[in-house]
Amino acid sequence: MKPLFKGGKRPSSHLSASRAGAKPLEGNERVLRPKLESVQKRKDVQFFSTMNECHYDKQMDFFYNRSNTDTDTSDDWTGTKLVILLCVGTFFCLFIFFSNSLVIAAVIKNRKFHFPFYYLLANLAAADFFAGIAYVFLMFHTGPVSRTLTVNRWLLRQGLLDTSLTASLTNLLVIAVERHMSIMRMRVHSNLTKKRVTLLILFVWAIAIFMGAVPTLGWNCLCDISTCSSLAPIYSRSYLIFWTVSNLVAFFIMVVVYLRIYMYVKRKTNVLSPHTSGSISRRRTPMKLMKTVMTVLGAFVVCWTPGLVVLLLDGLNCKECDLQHVKRWFLLLALLNSLMNPVIYSYKDEDMYSTMKKMICCFSQEKNPERRPSRITSTVLSRSDTGSQYMEDGISQSTVCNKSSS
Repeated sequence: MKPLFKGGKRPSSHLSASRAGAKPLEGNERVLRPKLESVQKRKDVQFFSTMNECHYDKQMDFFYNRSNTDTDTSDDWTGTKLVILLCVGTFFCLFIFFSNSLVIAAVIKNRKFHFPFYYLLANLAAADFFAGIAYVFLMFHTGPVSRTLTVNRWLLRQGLLDTSLTASLTNLLVIAVERHMSIMRMRVHSNLTKKRVTLLILFVWAIAIFMGAVPTLGWNCLCDISTCSSLAPIYSRSYLIFWTVSNLVAFFIMVVVYLRIYMYVKRKTNVLSPHTSGSISRRRTPMKLMKTVMTVLGAFVVCWTPGLVVLLLDGLNCKECDLQHVKRWFLLLALLNSLMNPVIYSYKDEDMYSTMKKMICCFSQEKNPERRPSRITSTVLSRSDTGSQYMEDGISQSTVCNKSSS
């Protein structure tokens, strides 16, 4: 008889395999396991290659999607709100340009300001003027336009803001050094030459440009997108931590230094004022300059510290912090700092206020030439009045001399 395979009993080998608990599958696993491992290795290689790939040719839309940042290009930045924001920002920027230009022109025109302190103050006004340029560039490259920017254009946008902040901060540090040199020698102004002041100004802008260009030079997350921040999608979180911590430490050092100088000036002024023969205004000049600088420093710290704290939290990868909804308001607060400084100069310094006022009046008179004849006649009358006054003084002096001789 022939063995029955169909409908009959299975071979003993198959029966033993089924009883042994699917031992035939071990052979299949040995064949499939290397294939699965090779596929997994390919996936890992592809994953790490995409993570380590440099995305210089991508648009910002790619990075905003990776960082889940939709607020920068949300509906809040479109329509009526965007128009209002642009109008308010344009007004602020025009005022920044006009007022800081007045400060620079006043320092150049008035010889009373031809001292190192006022040269550095004019450089601080130049930093505020540069901040206005950075904000204008930001206004026209924000909102829905942000997603269409290239990497280089976005780095330029942020680099201008970083440069303006670093220029203001470094300039305040240099002013602190200048005030320390003059106060320790009990002088109103230091003996820095114009050449040294020029070198200090060039040093300020060199540091500012370098710090603004650091992300462009390579400290970014274009080649490692896993380290990208949320508020600045192509800034590395490590760079944000370094930049914000260094600025906050500089803020603290400046506040301590200026407080020590202020207390020293106040103590010395109180001790020496009864024994000095100079005028009251001359004795109070160092204190007035220190009050001006302290007010500028206080406004700078108040306007910039909230934004730096937000960037620090983003660098620390604080996912529970709602940073996207507050960053724009802190940016506007930083914009107000460049607007406040010229107001502080004119309010705290009477000479600066009078010089700026005269420049505005001269500019308005040039725009209205019909007022010039009245001005000429008034000057002629004033000269005739002064001449008659001199004649009267000479007559009175001659009568006094005749009486004394008799």
